[in-house]
Amino acid sequence: MDKMIDKLRKTILLCSVLIFVGFSAYAQKVKVYPAPKEIELSTFFKVSVASQNVPVYKTKIPPSTPIPRLNPNRGDFGLASVASFDMNDAVTVSVESPEEVKSVKILPSSYGIKPVFKGNTVTFELNHPGHVTVEINGEWHESLHILANPFEKNIPDPKDPNVIYFGPGVHEVSQLTISDNQTIYLAGGAYVRCVLPEQEDEIEIRGHVRKKPTFILEGKNVAIKGRGIIDQSSIPKKVRRYTILAHKAQDVTIEGVTIFDPSHWTIPIQSCDDVHVDNIKIFGWRGNADGVDITSSRDLLVENCFMRTFDDAVVVKSFGGYGEVVNNVHTRKCVVWNELAHALSIGAEVHENISNVVFEDCDVIHDKGRETALRVYHCDHAVISDVTFDNIRIEEARRLISCWIGKTRWTETEERGHIKNVTFKNITATSAPIDPTLTGFQDGPDWKPYIIKDHASMELVGYDADHIVEDVVFDNVVLDGKKVEAKNVTANEFVKNVKFK
Repeated sequence: MDKMIDKLRKTILLCSVLIFVGFSAYAQKVKVYPAPKEIELSTFFKVSVASQNVPVYKTKIPPSTPIPRLNPNRGDFGLASVASFDMNDAVTVSVESPEEVKSVKILPSSYGIKPVFKGNTVTFELNHPGHVTVEINGEWHESLHILANPFEKNIPDPKDPNVIYFGPGVHEVSQLTISDNQTIYLAGGAYVRCVLPEQEDEIEIRGHVRKKPTFILEGKNVAIKGRGIIDQSSIPKKVRRYTILAHKAQDVTIEGVTIFDPSHWTIPIQSCDDVHVDNIKIFGWRGNADGVDITSSRDLLVENCFMRTFDDAVVVKSFGGYGEVVNNVHTRKCVVWNELAHALSIGAEVHENISNVVFEDCDVIHDKGRETALRVYHCDHAVISDVTFDNIRIEEARRLISCWIGKTRWTETEERGHIKNVTFKNITATSAPIDPTLTGFQDGPDWKPYIIKDHASMELVGYDADHIVEDVVFDNVVLDGKKVEAKNVTANEFVKNVKFK
């Protein structure tokens, strides 16, 4: 009898261990961070992952009607829903919609996700971290964004004196500057509201006095990272304020955080070396709410990001007065939704030479604006060379490709510049649907209107015989299912040596 009881105890113990291990392994597949109770969440969608409920935030986005003006009515906006979690294994995601689901589109299409829907519920599998947009019953505007992050690595110690730690909950920050060996960390569940300081707090940037950015990274070995949210919506509409400025810094890490409603450029990187921007998520709707602006810097990698921006998403520039060239800039594995300007681009301001720039393995899921999805846009006097756009998938675009030299409202120099050695390779794109009510603007100082064509336009435009666009390669560029040929690209007489492969 004692032996039977002992055996039964061992069996129960073994089952308990197995159950515990099973639950632990299951729990470690996903991390969900509770939302602070003070934050009003979206009530439109309900999201769960691996049977855990995920908070759904809401944030402003541009209006649904395209606005082909330089200064849009900033009072118009929509609301997007945003759910975020961490994963380290394949998971099942469930979305409950307020209406019966009749159709579902999950972008980027290149992820190959096949949703299953019945009644009001959509389910699908995510096999790896990545950021997807769920569009139900054709509603593309106020859609659901699901941000699936990898598990964090190298989480800093909150007791480290060099770590400025924001734990779960709501925090207010007016201005914070860090320098050598310091890190700003936003834990999952942290929600940082950005506010203006009580007294004027300004900084001189490129000869202009501006409100100090909310976060400034200076010096060597500096970082801002985590899984928290930075919200700029408390900044008044008329205030132009950067969110995160990396300025004259070296060995910089900007990783993991989500940014709502930036009031100006979200992440400008100016006069920096060795910068890694990884897994940043940006939702902007105001004018000049760019994503990542790389200026007068070298050795940068931007990867694994999601950007829904009103203005440029990832853009490379070089300002005057710095005397610094831009070299070795790499953007990869990003998902971009651009509403007005450019998805992946160089320019407009180019005062010092820019070379060795690569955009690769990115998805542009929407590009409905007046500008061009992939662009080298030169309004000043320097040389832009050795630029590659490779393996880019564009779900829709009104203007697809442009290399352009000329004068615009952004021009600051008398002399014009030069563009050479630009490759467009393995590009697949679909033209955006025609909107007969929409006109855009031609490039130039007067912003003359143009009519949207029935296919995404491509152009090569030099300025004069001494300021040309040359050595451009179209290698397996496919638009609307057809390989692009010379007849599909508009070029003026100041363009030389264009090849189609």
